[in-house]
Amino acid sequence: MPKNVLLTGGTGFIGSHLVELLLDNGYTVSVLSRSAKKSNSQITYYQWNLKQNFIDEEAVLKADFIIHLAGEGIVEKRWTKRRKKAIIDSRVQPIELIHSVLVKHNKTFDAFISASGIGIYGAKTNHKICTENMPPADDFLGITCQKWENAVDAIGALQIRTVKVRTGIVMGKDEGFMKKMIPTFKSGFGAVMGSGKQYLPWIYIDDLCRIYLKAITDEKLEGPYNACVTDNTTNSRFSKTLANLFGYTIWLPKIPPFFLRLLLGEMSKAILEGQRVSSEKIQQTGFEFQFTDLEKTLINCIK
Repeated sequence: MPKNVLLTGGTGFIGSHLVELLLDNGYTVSVLSRSAKKSNSQITYYQWNLKQNFIDEEAVLKADFIIHLAGEGIVEKRWTKRRKKAIIDSRVQPIELIHSVLVKHNKTFDAFISASGIGIYGAKTNHKICTENMPPADDFLGITCQKWENAVDAIGALQIRTVKVRTGIVMGKDEGFMKKMIPTFKSGFGAVMGSGKQYLPWIYIDDLCRIYLKAITDEKLEGPYNACVTDNTTNSRFSKTLANLFGYTIWLPKIPPFFLRLLLGEMSKAILEGQRVSSEKIQQTGFEFQFTDLEKTLINCIK
């Protein structure tokens, strides 16, 4: 019988691509959804409701693997106290709900694989290369990711293999990060954010999905893995490369940090700061990135 993979966030940007890859590789797929969706021959939909602390237990009980992708967008809205709580709760509560079902039914399965973020290393810019053994930062992003991963550790305490995929900026055609950037750059108004020296660790959607697939198929994978290309891309390099692909040289001045802070508040840190991140650990497992050239990857995103 084919193995079943249950996804949270399975209808989002990453999830929808991952579902296709899993189906192509012979897995059956289940998706937890906040709204009622009709199952089809390929995907079985189950409902859950975090506000009501409800989850369809059958989804968990039939799963051989669970991949947790759900979570409120980090840069979608200003970081008010309420928004910060929503960002953390949307990542932690689903894991706690799943944990409660596992304990209630004494259920185990092959692996629990969760998204995490390179934000665990903090919103700051320096030349130090961040590796998985570094301690989490004490700013909002670092604390968010730490709580996220601590919830995963509770699953691991049930003797279930756990993997944490610390993800950088995810690039894809007309989706995610690029969906926000392309309209501005295409119209000729692209600009460098802040100093432009902040690093922008990135990964193409296909490579990210392949990391999740490897986390399923390779039983040796356990713990945190950085999921981004180590090419030292900065915001300046990214912006200039994208503008060149649209046929122009950036003519606007750099967007000053004070303006972004005024416009976005504390959330501006996620744009104005960025660190170098090592992908050595995941590569040592035998994983090979297929998209490592920034310009070629951007062409793939806009063609």
